[in-house]
Amino acid sequence: MRFASPAWLLVLLVLLLLAAGYVLLQRRRKRYVVRFSNLQLLASVAPRYPGWRRHVTFGLLLGSLVLLTIGTAQPTSSVRIPRDRATVLLAIDVSPSMIATDVQPTRLAASQAGAKLFLTLLPPQINLGLVTFGGVASLDVAPTTDRAPVATAINDIQLVDSTAIGEAVFTSLDAISDFGRATEAAGNTPPPARIVLMSDGSNNKGRSVADAADAAKRAGVPVSTIAFGTDTGTVDIGGEEIPVPADKATLQSLASETGGTFHTAASAGELRSVYADLGSQIGFTTTRHSISWRFLAAGLLFAFAAAGTSLFWSSRVL
Repeated sequence: MRFASPAWLLVLLVLLLLAAGYVLLQRRRKRYVVRFSNLQLLASVAPRYPGWRRHVTFGLLLGSLVLLTIGTAQPTSSVRIPRDRATVLLAIDVSPSMIATDVQPTRLAASQAGAKLFLTLLPPQINLGLVTFGGVASLDVAPTTDRAPVATAINDIQLVDSTAIGEAVFTSLDAISDFGRATEAAGNTPPPARIVLMSDGSNNKGRSVADAADAAKRAGVPVSTIAFGTDTGTVDIGGEEIPVPADKATLQSLASETGGTFHTAASAGELRSVYADLGSQIGFTTTRHSISWRFLAAGLLFAFAAAGTSLFWSSRVL
């Protein structure tokens, strides 16, 4: 819980002093009573106090002031609300290293399964496009709210030599820019966008990852990355086992430089939590919501209770 006007909380110090003063006053009253040796005479001439009841009334009144003070400080809580019209470009690595089996059944098959899961996690109002990349990157599906063509394109993925991560980012940015211009032409503001890139991380063709990160940063488009594979992954090429360790450092750097998030998918079992986390980040945004009314309402109830108990027990309001 945070406060929009925290300076009002200083009033709580005054209320603390008030409570301390009340306690001292009660102790002083007890010492004053003990001075009288004839307690029966004192009882006949002194007014009758409600005893413990006055403490209840004071406690309710003090609680009311505390709650009203907190309410005046404007407390807020975080609330998740759906993003409207966001655009997401899903970029999937289709290079030969993605057939390594260190992620079962293969890195590519696991990424396809994860991508299809991702479709179900995104709210339906979010536009989703698909980019595949090997030595070159291609826009297979332009951003759309229709999930069917994206799912079909994911199923139809074919392997392509080499890996051009930088080109995948640039192609995704071009698709986002084109979609934004179309949105502006329709009289709307460009929607927020994000790229989700899945790869084993070894860039060996096209423009550099650093250049792509700079371009994404200038465009204000975060790139969230998922590193598929382990350090011990291999592929069989012509009967020879070729090591293809996952280059996590490259993907982590890309995410960090652009304000995205980095995840690893060393096993297919981890994919659901990874994509659930991404879907939560992209599908919703967190905002602060005022909850002052809760404390103000409770404070008023305490005040009414204090007045009611005082009126009932002593025939006066406080």
